[in-house]
Amino acid sequence: MMLSAASPLTDSSVDPALLKKLAGLELTTVGELLRYVPRRYLRRGHLSESERPEVGEWITVIGRIKKAQMIQMKRRYGQFLKIVVNDGRADYEASFFNARWIQKVLRPGTRVALAGTVKLFRDQIQLSHPDWMVLPEDDGIEVVGNAAMIGELAAEEAESEGKGSHGSTASPDDVANFSRDIIPMYPATKDVQTWEIWRAVRQVLADTVPAEDPLTEAQRAERGLITADEAISRIHLPDSLDDIEAARARLKFDEALAVQTELARRRLSAVSESARSCPHVPGGLEDRLLERLPFELTGGQRDVLAEIGEDLAGEHPMSRLLQGEVGSGKTLVSLLAMLRVVDNGHQCAILAPTEVLAAQHYRTVMTMLGDLARAGELGAADGATRVGLLTGSLGTAAKRQTLLDAVTGEAGIVIGTHALLEEHVEFFDLGMVVVDEQHRFGVEQRDVLRSKGRDETRPHFLVMTATPIPRTVAMITFGDLETSVMTELPRGRQPIATSVVPMRNQKWVDRVWARANEEIDAGRQVYVVCTKIGDEQTNVKKSKKAAKDQEPDDDTVSVLDLAEQLEAGPLAGRRIGILHGRLPADEKNDVMDGFTRGDVDVLVATTVIEVGVDVPNATMMAIVNAERFGVSQLHQLRGRVGRGRHAGLCLLMTTASDVGPSMERLRAVEASNDGFELARVDLAQRREGDILGSLQSGGKSSLSFLSLLDDTEVIADARDLAEQIVLDDPDLVAHQPLADLVHSILLPSRAEYLDKS
Repeated sequence: MMLSAASPLTDSSVDPALLKKLAGLELTTVGELLRYVPRRYLRRGHLSESERPEVGEWITVIGRIKKAQMIQMKRRYGQFLKIVVNDGRADYEASFFNARWIQKVLRPGTRVALAGTVKLFRDQIQLSHPDWMVLPEDDGIEVVGNAAMIGELAAEEAESEGKGSHGSTASPDDVANFSRDIIPMYPATKDVQTWEIWRAVRQVLADTVPAEDPLTEAQRAERGLITADEAISRIHLPDSLDDIEAARARLKFDEALAVQTELARRRLSAVSESARSCPHVPGGLEDRLLERLPFELTGGQRDVLAEIGEDLAGEHPMSRLLQGEVGSGKTLVSLLAMLRVVDNGHQCAILAPTEVLAAQHYRTVMTMLGDLARAGELGAADGATRVGLLTGSLGTAAKRQTLLDAVTGEAGIVIGTHALLEEHVEFFDLGMVVVDEQHRFGVEQRDVLRSKGRDETRPHFLVMTATPIPRTVAMITFGDLETSVMTELPRGRQPIATSVVPMRNQKWVDRVWARANEEIDAGRQVYVVCTKIGDEQTNVKKSKKAAKDQEPDDDTVSVLDLAEQLEAGPLAGRRIGILHGRLPADEKNDVMDGFTRGDVDVLVATTVIEVGVDVPNATMMAIVNAERFGVSQLHQLRGRVGRGRHAGLCLLMTTASDVGPSMERLRAVEASNDGFELARVDLAQRREGDILGSLQSGGKSSLSFLSLLDDTEVIADARDLAEQIVLDDPDLVAHQPLADLVHSILLPSRAEYLDKS
């Protein structure tokens, strides 16, 4: 049976057991599998160029066994096999329990592939119970012994003993292909190995019919590109480095074209939509709030307000991205814009990603507006409006009141979480939507609120993010939005000093808590941030013997454990609060209110305090296991301190080794307070396709080749081509191969490629 990109993998000749594993990677169609491309390549006779792996990373090692020995276990009866494999650059130790069969195969001199999770012991990389496969020799000589048969027996023996290590059957096709000059290495997991993925790809490639190319021959020739089918074949089965480069160039352009086609369609769609015109209303709520401010707006705030004001006065819906440094005053700008819409008789909604942030926005707006936000209450100002809060865990009576105020139009501003997106939430006349931290929401969630306008109109739309986005990235990922940037901090914002603290040195850890005591003694407050809550594990009790044999898989410190340690130790006698996402809403609010009032000295929290939380008296933050966070997230977190009249201090506590990507990230944050520069560092270190989540509906990203920082010319070229095509054929009726490309790259988990907006 010949296959096409749309064919389900169940129609292929791939083994059903392997199909199940591939489904775990969300690879269910031929197209999805063929676009799951190698992360890197190994050349026969050349050393691996991979960086030193980090603890917890899943890696594949191809090398030769230097040493293999059976070792008696100390704590329990039995032996385990310990081997040392060298890949030409480094030694890797691997251990196998109950290895009576495996020892007959994994002998010194054998060439193998190992796949497992990295652990470190005395700076030696170790793999415990890795999956493995015996490989052919570099010179193409067949495997010594019957690898297929022995591998199966070893795997069965290991499974019968209840162990997690699996030997893989080496088919004749595997043997032949692992003798190639260039071997692809795929992103793998503990459930499916790189050699299994490659085997499935080869089977599918052999049975797939050529597809019509999204580019014409003239368009390919103009850009020096090979066909799409050639690119897919060469990326998986290259005969040379030139093959890989030619394939990457074509697949890179395809990714850029898919992104730009989708953005061009959105821009064209927006032009045809209508919105409520909202000009400035002299003497309205906007002017009255401006008169009450105890400070002057910054130049950046005034410029952005002018840009937004021009958009609001138009008859087409505003679509604007407002990005700026932490603490640059975006919330005030958005509030003034919303008041202009309210002055014109319409409503506004603020969509926040967490209940903590939604509640913080509510407190901030109510504090700023005062009696201007208390319509219908005693002491309300003339012409006041009402502000509502809607979250999933809000009490029934409060929720019912907010829903009533929204549908009747009594509430000029409604602030909420995903609860705002529910079908039963209706507005009397929604004129503007503000989305905070856009990267937390998918396209469909965003568009639910945009569809709640009245009389076929669309509300104006403002995206806010405190995560700085490099200019080229903003142009690409938010290409359907106009962009406003605020880098100027309000007068009086204090500098934040940042230092990396090695947690392995107890003296330094003690000094962190001593420093926290100093801040508290001076009348100020402290944040302590952890990566996890601490109630994740089940309460199943293990025997002492089992506990000894079990190696901890996570050495990060939790909120609950650390709060208990601090209360009993270095911060004894201090008022310590706990805040995390699984607390009931009323408890979260009580804790935040207490911290805001100064009734709590130390707030031990997860990243629920990452954005929006504003406590001017908080001057110090200790981030525990800081290596577990990204650069931009660390920058966001430390932005919670230094918001008052005292300087801020951020201590990045880490178990990371002195050399490696994790420490590079931490040193970058330590060295710079420039969010835009740090965003470039962040983007350079992670897979760039992930940032394009704003174009998707929650599905996985298939972008692998496009560099949002380096490929500006490719993107500009693709944008020009996409605009030409979309202007003539908005629905891509005459460009079905391009429609299929958009679907396969941007929206692989959806049945249809068109954005339902």
